[in-house]
Amino acid sequence: MNIIESLQWRYATKKFDSTKILPQEKIDTLIEAFNLTATSYGLQPLKLVVIKNKELQKQLTEHSWNQQQVADASHVLVFCIENAVGEDYISKYFDNVKTTRNTPDEILKPFKDQLVDSFKNKPEEEIHNWASKQAYLAMGNLLTVCAVEEIDACPMEGFIPEKYNEILNLSNHGLTSVLVLPVGYRAHDDMFSEFKKVRRSIKDTIITI
Repeated sequence: MNIIESLQWRYATKKFDSTKILPQEKIDTLIEAFNLTATSYGLQPLKLVVIKNKELQKQLTEHSWNQQQVADASHVLVFCIENAVGEDYISKYFDNVKTTRNTPDEILKPFKDQLVDSFKNKPEEEIHNWASKQAYLAMGNLLTVCAVEEIDACPMEGFIPEKYNEILNLSNHGLTSVLVLPVGYRAHDDMFSEFKKVRRSIKDTIITI
């Protein structure tokens, strides 16, 4: 399939085949794609929790408004944001840039100082909202990769982050859950897989200047 055919094939899977498990190479592809996602300033204020544990998935289903996809999916991906994005975090990013690209300090320092000052003056809620937007970028990227790889997926905002944080001990990792993406293979009797996509026409969504 070409990319448009792949995106036509993709849909928000309503029913997974709980007997089918994604091979590890598919999960590895999603992990690499997550890590390669573009983020603001390149800071990657994100981590991905990959769950392949049916008992844990069943436990999380209760806190996902009982959406059965969480229980039946091959894996459940939880997109999390870093709770602390400050001077230490930003400094580590620039250390990584220096190591990876061998960029001199005198070139990096002005941008580093600018980011440190900027984030120092931002309210915590603003940083949280900024980081959450990066999680949406990552999910969008993974949805496209899923389509190309013929991995079924169901993007979810409908869950209780506080419960996920508690059950997955995310505070111990300095993280907060933002989005959930069950992935796997669609069930043969998921009638939604045959539905035509409902989209506004291109003439109503595109402006060419």
